[in-house]
Amino acid sequence: MKFSDFNFEPGLQEGLDAMRFETPTPIQAQAIPIILDHKDLIAVAQTGTGKTAAFLLPILHKLAMEHTVTTNTLIIVPTRELALQIDQAVQGLSYFTGASSLAIYGGGDGMSFENEKRALTQGANIIIATPGRLMSHLNMGYVKFDKVQHFILDEADKMLDMGFVDDITKIANYLPKKRQSLMFSATMPPSIRSLAQRLLHHPEQISIAISKPAAGVTQAAYLVYDAQKNGLIKFILKEKEYASVLIFSSTKQKVKILHKELQQAGLKAKSIHSDLEQDEREEVLRGFRSKQTQILVATDILSRGIDIEDIGLVINYDLPNDAEDYIHRIGRTARASTKGEAITFLNEYDQFKFHKIEQLIEKEVEKRPLPAYLGEGPVYNPKARTKRPPMHKGKFRR
Repeated sequence: MKFSDFNFEPGLQEGLDAMRFETPTPIQAQAIPIILDHKDLIAVAQTGTGKTAAFLLPILHKLAMEHTVTTNTLIIVPTRELALQIDQAVQGLSYFTGASSLAIYGGGDGMSFENEKRALTQGANIIIATPGRLMSHLNMGYVKFDKVQHFILDEADKMLDMGFVDDITKIANYLPKKRQSLMFSATMPPSIRSLAQRLLHHPEQISIAISKPAAGVTQAAYLVYDAQKNGLIKFILKEKEYASVLIFSSTKQKVKILHKELQQAGLKAKSIHSDLEQDEREEVLRGFRSKQTQILVATDILSRGIDIEDIGLVINYDLPNDAEDYIHRIGRTARASTKGEAITFLNEYDQFKFHKIEQLIEKEVEKRPLPAYLGEGPVYNPKARTKRPPMHKGKFRR
């Protein structure tokens, strides 16, 4: 199948040709005909499968055919980064169609709020918004969504994890009852099915490669004490040259400390976390995308929804709490059928949890030996439920 087989509006097809998009991914091949046929849809697909274009292309086709000036489509997403990414995708795909869009998210100044208000009152074809920020506008009474034809929830499971279910339900009440509703999620827990039953009408269902890493990811793990992690990460980064490296740590405090230590070691590293202002975060991401920054240290704010190509290595400095989040983290590399590496650091408390991850992905991950100069790491005992000792006066009780 080719994109030309969908008979998109000529301007939209011209944009695809200009970007050399020829063959749709599986989620695109299955979802686009359903959306063009005006049916509701619930789609489960792992990160990096091309689901953003799967819902944007048919929507942009409809917009190009109708030439509306009102808000036609509302897309709800969990994070400002994903809102900006989708907005950029709209701008690229709609270059020859003239569709307008705006990303609405928290963290901006008063001027950005006024720009959002103007778009919501005067009409932008596609609004991409985080739930909390959109509710701030809706509560003021000037938002009119009576012409909305398409309601899209992206990363629905992540939004429910973040506690947005009530906001999503309230937002849906502002929309026409007669609309097309689409839900995209990386997982399908009971809470997502319950939400889909309330918001979608007799939806079609698609499931693409649930909870499996991309085939191009080479996975490995090191058994390492926390005190050895920084020495190991410097060893890995100096042993082999990577154009782009993404490192995930569990807290913003750890991110800041590791960022500083990597810079002191002469490595081109930046960090991104919730303490940064939005313009600072955007500047960091621009530098990483353009390869001016080689190493980016981040919290899970970047585990989903950030489309950065050619990331050669993802390092789990800390193991995530949720097995699904492991999939999303390592899904930042080996995107669109490319190759990449994912390395995970396992301390003495992580091994049972990582064993559960291996069961989920149906693969035993290679355990690599530490460099001799770092000393011995923890003994591998994946079936032992080793728990961290309780905290006492700011330190671990020995």
